[in-house]
Amino acid sequence: MFERLKKVFGSDKPDAGDSAASDEAVSEWAGTRGFSFTGMGKGKGFALKGSVGNKPWKMERSSPSRDYIHGEELRARGEIKVNDDVTVLVMNRALKDALEKKAYQAYTDTLQTTADHNMPEEVRWLAMYPEVGWESLPKPFWQRYAVMADHRSHALAWLDPHLVELMMSWPEPSPDAQVPFILMVLRGKAYLRMQYTPADMPTLEHAALIFTTACESAIAGLSNDITL
Repeated sequence: MFERLKKVFGSDKPDAGDSAASDEAVSEWAGTRGFSFTGMGKGKGFALKGSVGNKPWKMERSSPSRDYIHGEELRARGEIKVNDDVTVLVMNRALKDALEKKAYQAYTDTLQTTADHNMPEEVRWLAMYPEVGWESLPKPFWQRYAVMADHRSHALAWLDPHLVELMMSWPEPSPDAQVPFILMVLRGKAYLRMQYTPADMPTLEHAALIFTTACESAIAGLSNDITL
């Protein structure tokens, strides 16, 4: 009976440090990948730097910069210098629905006479760029993610099968479909923003893999010298 009670009240759970992404664990992992690591102090996050095709990128773990992200945030930017005119935005569908609902409520609020300056920039992107799709990607992808783009051909050129597979194969315990996630190409750069849940090494490693793969795919498919 005592063993059963221990399980009920969580006494048998492993220590958080067994899977949590401590600065020491991240620094050691980053070294094996050729990334640089900069700690910001215990509990304050860190920064990773690397390069893809000789183009620099940076990923940070920090407090959230958007109100739809709870806990900690992972955000990354890649200076990949692809076509400035290309805009492709991938967002998990639950976040898209929530932002659209928030925007609609703000628009229809009769007491609100001025624009809501707290509305995240992502809401404007949703209004500017239509959702696109194509049949070659599996239905579960479209159930989890929405893709918005200035041109459908740009989305097709960027979201190759390998990148899509990575976005659908998070390691367990994986971020579920409700966890805010955004991956995009905008103004010649690649960006990632997501809620860091669960905040463990497998999630961090996979997020970094998705982002660097997204940079590689964008360089290959969306460079200025490629005509779509």
